[in-house]
Amino acid sequence: MTNTFAFKTIEGRNAVYKVYDTFLDSMRIPYEQVNVDTRFGKAFVIATGKKDAPILILLHGSGINSVMWLEDMEKYSKYYRVYAVDLQGEPGKSDDKQLPFEGPDFNNWLHDVFVGLSIQKASIVGISLGAWLALKFAIANPQKVDKLALLCPAGVGPQKTSFAYISLFYILLGEKGLERLYRKVNGGKSIPQAIMDYQKLIGKNFNFRRERIPLFTDAELSRLTMPSLIFVGQKDIMFHSLKTAQRFRNLVPNAKVVVLQDAGHTLIGLTDDILAFLQHEDSTIKE
Repeated sequence: MTNTFAFKTIEGRNAVYKVYDTFLDSMRIPYEQVNVDTRFGKAFVIATGKKDAPILILLHGSGINSVMWLEDMEKYSKYYRVYAVDLQGEPGKSDDKQLPFEGPDFNNWLHDVFVGLSIQKASIVGISLGAWLALKFAIANPQKVDKLALLCPAGVGPQKTSFAYISLFYILLGEKGLERLYRKVNGGKSIPQAIMDYQKLIGKNFNFRRERIPLFTDAELSRLTMPSLIFVGQKDIMFHSLKTAQRFRNLVPNAKVVVLQDAGHTLIGLTDDILAFLQHEDSTIKE
């Protein structure tokens, strides 16, 4: 691919960063902002929790940044040293040059983040593109991953070709259309107005990626031996969620796979279930 950059303009980037900082200012727990050197540029990380606690990495999806994790971090930080990492090339504060999905660059980027934060081993929670990166990293570096919790992961089941047409239709309807699109991605459920406004701001200023995210091979997924938990939403309009669930069940026999009947692509409110899985391998999670 030809590298492009996350933001369309410097002014748009600054507007997104200004609201980002407002969200950070509203955090109710102590946190640090950390910049980590990678071979591809700076990686921005929000860190919280006791420094001697087990480590938990949070990887957000495409078209958003680590703001999506701020409320969840309050719970996770009671038990973990939490690092919410802005993915490179996405509308966060990491270097904004977009890395290719094919090849080792994304895996090498996250490896550099681990090195920069002096992480030997961590559990990872990822959503959508972030879940894809968590899988890519775990396949290449199994010794560095304790547990995986994946929300609507890319790279397992196929993407829906209809999503591009649905997106274009709603985008052409202007601001109200964008709101309807984001609600559809959220399974028809309401979105807090502050988050909706932020998503619309990002939508106006972010260069959304058009290329398909590559599927992992059967051999790659079969190499996953660490405890894994995967959630998919049956109303997901971006990925074939049932195919994702079935393929993961077939290839990763030790994984716990949960299909949420009334959920879309954006899965929220699962922090307690994820914590139960991370802390107790034999925990029971309702399907």
